[in-house]
Amino acid sequence: MHFSFLEKFGASILIVMWLVWGSHTIGNFVSPEPAKANAIKIAGVATTTTAKVEKKEPQDALVLLAKADPKKGKKTFGKCKACHTTDKGGKHRVGPNLWNVVGNKMATGSGYSYSNALKGKGGEWTYKNLDAFLKSPRRFAKGTKMTFAGVRKATERADLLVFLRTLSDSPKPLP
Repeated sequence: MHFSFLEKFGASILIVMWLVWGSHTIGNFVSPEPAKANAIKIAGVATTTTAKVEKKEPQDALVLLAKADPKKGKKTFGKCKACHTTDKGGKHRVGPNLWNVVGNKMATGSGYSYSNALKGKGGEWTYKNLDAFLKSPRRFAKGTKMTFAGVRKATERADLLVFLRTLSDSPKPLP
């Protein structure tokens, strides 16, 4: 058979592309991905790869309280202003007034009708309980009237906790 120049050229390009694709595919199976490998030993010599290290934020805001900023917490509280007030002796809105909430007993503020789910929890609004509630109110107290989904970022919750701490004549010590 006699092939023209264009047919030979096209076939050679196709073969080169298959070789590149095949070597790439085989290489992915043989060597680890750089993002997963931190160090690889080659012939007894340790070499480090350029792995992208993902810095995960802690899920517990309590470990971040020492570095938390009440000014940022006040800004984050903007999400809560539609339903809550923070003034000493302030009126309740859709949600209760949050003055002196840190360290106070749960569901005990006068003049507000708390949900049975929150009344049934008992205990105090410790930093741990407030963190869990702010993260996911519905998970903390199944059946709560609070419709807010929660504050996902631990740094924002820590800032918010430190801000709530300031809403008192005698703020509770940090854990």
